[in-house]
Amino acid sequence: MSIKSDSWIRRMADENKMIEPFEAEQISSMEGNRIISYGTSSYGYDIRCSDEFKIFTNINSAVVDPKNFDESSFVDYQGDVCIIPPNSFTLARTIEYFRIPRNVLTICLGKSTYARCGIIVNVTPFEPEWEGYVTLEFSNTTPLPAKIYANEGVAQVIFFEADEPCEVSYKDRRGKYQGQTGVTLPKA
Repeated sequence: MSIKSDSWIRRMADENKMIEPFEAEQISSMEGNRIISYGTSSYGYDIRCSDEFKIFTNINSAVVDPKNFDESSFVDYQGDVCIIPPNSFTLARTIEYFRIPRNVLTICLGKSTYARCGIIVNVTPFEPEWEGYVTLEFSNTTPLPAKIYANEGVAQVIFFEADEPCEVSYKDRRGKYQGQTGVTLPKA
């Protein structure tokens, strides 16, 4: 397996529509204003957060159960900035839609700008032949409210290409998160 460079990412986005919409360069300002960068980087792709959020709330005192998740534990919110309550978390989705090739696996890591503010971005690997919008989880580890900016960079995807395609892909297994279109809650 090898880590793929910016030229490989550009080629795969162009030929296979691996990332849509796709930015071939790193974007760090918008309309003259500095933003948290997104787009193609040296060995990865910096993804953006959409303006759709699910903010965790403890108002119903529900137990967090991944096998039987209570949707009322979230408040839906749409906006350019999302405020995450102290010691809480928010779910969002990417602006980008991904189509991962059969011989590729990705790892996604939060950007340092957020990490240095105590905001942890958690995303599981994109498996071979998975496709959809990525559900992002932002944990606010601080005792203060924290901001997440929509339409700006939040995490970097690193692509690993295998020497040969996998025997069984996420698509072959009919993975439960295949083709997700919005902020997707846990499925048992």
